[in-house]
Amino acid sequence: MAFGYQVLGFGSGGGGGPYAIDCLVVAGGGACNNGYVQGGGGAGGYRTTAGYKFTKNIEYTATVGAGGAGGANNGVDSSLAGADITTFTSSGGGYGQTGHGQDGGSGAGQFANTAGPGGSGNVPSTSPSQGNDGGSGQGGSVRAGGGGGAGAAGHDGSSGDGDGGVGTITTIMTTTMATNNSVGEVDGSDVYFAGGGAGGGYSTAGADSTGGLGGGGNGKNGATSPQQSGTSGDANTGGGAGGSADYGYTPAAPTSGGSGVVVISMPDANYSGITTGSPTVDTGISGKTVLTFKGTGTYTA
Repeated sequence: MAFGYQVLGFGSGGGGGPYAIDCLVVAGGGACNNGYVQGGGGAGGYRTTAGYKFTKNIEYTATVGAGGAGGANNGVDSSLAGADITTFTSSGGGYGQTGHGQDGGSGAGQFANTAGPGGSGNVPSTSPSQGNDGGSGQGGSVRAGGGGGAGAAGHDGSSGDGDGGVGTITTIMTTTMATNNSVGEVDGSDVYFAGGGAGGGYSTAGADSTGGLGGGGNGKNGATSPQQSGTSGDANTGGGAGGSADYGYTPAAPTSGGSGVVVISMPDANYSGITTGSPTVDTGISGKTVLTFKGTGTYTA
């Protein structure tokens, strides 16, 4: 929706020069396949940028990646693009499977039956890093590794828990914004994104495993929940999917990664009000207007 033209010819957004913005771009988390005690899905890549500038009357596109659909699917990339800026992309998380965890923004955990490393995070490479490696499998069909998160690698199955790696705290959003917009995972006074999914466990492996803060799905263990799936990653967090239990060699249903999110923050005085895709608009936060895109849309500066 466009606002009225103002005196001096600058439109509703104030001055005509470029203005600084901050953004958060989180990709979709990786899925888990319907195998036996597969590793947790890797979180979607988590990237922030300060110092980008938007130019008046140019349209910028926020592309929000879907979580990997349950099965052998990485999460989908998210990005922010415009004619006068370099496209800023976060990579989808790797998927967990009965085999080596896949690489991605964060890597998936390793299959329980193989005591090798999990998938690699920060693929393709960015600086700063957009994610971490998945945890290793314990071997002997006991405990799979957890998926990597934006803040830490997935826990190894050999450590006995296979929990997902923790996500990263954002400073762009407040806890009130995250709650009202149904994005991120609120923990106390912090908002986390991009937590890794937890690995699955065999029937003798002990308790269920826990997804990383930032929307990572929980993993299941056969002793407490035979032939049951883990939980999917939370929507609009980039959380990885949780792995299934294994009991009697019957695979459980696959789980999906959480979708990503794109958040753009700018001075209140510069906000034009011209958007598509129905982002949530929060104003007056320390003089900032914050747009939260839970699906793909545009903003015209």
